[in-house]
Amino acid sequence: MAEEILSDNVKTAYDEFYQKHDEAWRMLSAKYKAQHIIDICKGYSFKKVLEVGAGDGSILKILADQNFAPELHAVEISESGVEHIKKRNIINLKSVQVFDGYRLPFANDSFDLIILSHVLEHVEHERLLLRELKRVAKYFVIEVPRDYKASVDNRIKHFLAYGHINVYTPTLLRYLLKTEGFEIEADLTSMIEPEVTKFNTYINQKKPKSLVTDLKINSEYAVKKGLVSLLGKKASEKLANAYTVLCKKADHQVEIF
Repeated sequence: MAEEILSDNVKTAYDEFYQKHDEAWRMLSAKYKAQHIIDICKGYSFKKVLEVGAGDGSILKILADQNFAPELHAVEISESGVEHIKKRNIINLKSVQVFDGYRLPFANDSFDLIILSHVLEHVEHERLLLRELKRVAKYFVIEVPRDYKASVDNRIKHFLAYGHINVYTPTLLRYLLKTEGFEIEADLTSMIEPEVTKFNTYINQKKPKSLVTDLKINSEYAVKKGLVSLLGKKASEKLANAYTVLCKKADHQVEIF
């Protein structure tokens, strides 16, 4: 049943994605994703942590090096991703296995925390996955890119090239989580750091290095940061490139009608 939910073309796409693995790019991206997890979990202590959709293990590697939790676990839909995770020799990683994308091979309330970082935008049946997360853990860190903008209709091919089949704003993610019985404890917004933009521009896109381009990237980032500092939360959510929440199971059932 659950095995049939994950489309064959999705499974194949992610197997091939990790076979075309780019270590430097993924570790740079993971650096900031891991920092968001650490930042939003300040004041909390989690002993047993599971990353769902762990990719190649780059986020877990950084979290382990930062002593985030004494026990780490990972599940991933692609076998090539799991092989990358195993090769990293991550400290405190107790298990890593392939899963079917929706059914977690763990008992109820097995974990203190589940991490779902830049996964939900790729999931065909997002509510099914969220219900399974809620079965297995008490707390959750979920981060998604802020893809939904006025021009989203014209960028479908762009998003599909990255495997993004769902698009979010902070409001849309909060609505989804609240209607699935999650309570949000904390949230944060983030923008793509100049370091990441420069790597993407010069290395991934192979554009020639330029002082003018550097100045443009740095100034755009500085202007956005200034606007956020001046205008507050609403501006931060409009200008953000990613949105991160720490949430837990709600004490009450979600009632419809």
